[in-house]
Amino acid sequence: MFPISDNNPASRFPFINLVLIALNVVASYFLFKELLFDQASGEALMTRFALVPARDFDLSHPSLTQLIQPLTSMFVHGGILHLVLNMWSLWIFGDNIESAFGSIKYLVFYLLCGIAAAFTHSTLHQESLLPVVGASGAISGVMGAYMLLFPRARIRMFTLLIFYPIFFEIPAFVFLIIWFVGQLLSAGTMVAAQGANADIGGIAFFAHIGGFVAGLVLTPFFKKRKR
Repeated sequence: MFPISDNNPASRFPFINLVLIALNVVASYFLFKELLFDQASGEALMTRFALVPARDFDLSHPSLTQLIQPLTSMFVHGGILHLVLNMWSLWIFGDNIESAFGSIKYLVFYLLCGIAAAFTHSTLHQESLLPVVGASGAISGVMGAYMLLFPRARIRMFTLLIFYPIFFEIPAFVFLIIWFVGQLLSAGTMVAAQGANADIGGIAFFAHIGGFVAGLVLTPFFKKRKR
């Protein structure tokens, strides 16, 4: 299942959400360009901006790097499909959360969820030397907030039945619960197969889980108070 849109128009212009999308696109573009024309230089650039748990997240020696690397890593992506899928999700869910929180509070919320996602992943993969990039953790926090604030909004979905495209709508909370359970099951399968501390590439499921939970926890503190 792939979300296409929601039926929940934003009540204000989503300026910060658009800025975040633009920053992700621009930062990832320069990385892709470097990887295309000089792979060694591109890989070095990715490693510089990525979160590498064994390098950046030594919990016995806290440092400023532990804040800087999660921030830089959430604005670069490992491929065009990775970028497109993340930005599409941010486009669908982020505008409503910005309307609910206000622009500045939304920006702070987004960054905090990204840091929480990085902390979760790094805590469980402390010996990993694999670089972690992408906005997935922060966007997971936005999705957690959406589930709390707009559970009855309708999400238009797309799926393929063999080769036949099917479009349908489901409540937001149904889609987001299915998504979150899928992350839990995928993370559990990964741990069962290779252990939580294994140096595993691919999707950072624990970062998604950490970001989503952070979104649930932080939302009551960020949403606007009703008069």
